Amino acid sequence: MIELNTATLHCEIIRTLLATGRAPSVAALAQHFSVDSATVKAALSALQDLHGVVLHPHTSEVWVAHPFSTAPTPFAVKHGSRCWWGNCAWCSLGVAALLGGNGVVIHTSLGAEGQAVAIHIDDGMVRENLWVHFPIPMAQAWDNVLYTCSTMLVFDSESAIDSWCTRHAIPRGDAQPIQQAYDFAAVWYGRHLDLDWRKWTLEEARSIFASFHFRGPVWALPDADGHF
Repeated sequence: MIELNTATLHCEIIRTLLATGRAPSVAALAQHFSVDSATVKAALSALQDLHGVVLHPHTSEVWVAHPFSTAPTPFAVKHGSRCWWGNCAWCSLGVAALLGGNGVVIHTSLGAEGQAVAIHIDDGMVRENLWVHFPIPMAQAWDNVLYTCSTMLVFDSESAIDSWCTRHAIPRGDAQPIQQAYDFAAVWYGRHLDLDWRKWTLEEARSIFASFHFRGPVWALPDADGHF
């Protein structure tokens, strides 16, 4: 029997989402871990406090377990006949990586308002020449994580990002080529199926950002005293 803790709970949620496209219910998690529903709900609440999941308001059911969404979004990630929803461009690339990065197609539209695009990923390589826009500083991402995700979109040029930001009064953040964003997502979500999963520390996150040469205000993180 697997012990219930935030790491094993997170692993089971991600495993079930990957296998079925749906998050496990509280009842299913209680059965899996051989505990009662109250114990699962307490563990889910603790996992949410760690930013490991987002629960539906007024319930303890899983709404979001990054990189997966249980509700429809502008990103449909398809592999064969199966389909998942990604919360944003970054998350969708993370789903593709968790699927093995081969034979995956992400269906979305430019800026969530323009031309429909299909993003093909084979052997870890993205076929299309697109950009991913990260408007919200990472230090503020969890202030309203659903909004943060809703703004991480794909574009066909940096000038298109500039025009989109002006039209919608959304600050211009950092833009990365989609291949770079995929490689980043593959690392960021790479241990989400580990039984000993834990959130990246601030120092680890800074190191990952630096390894991809992500610099500037969007990628700045505070130190232990809250200073930048």
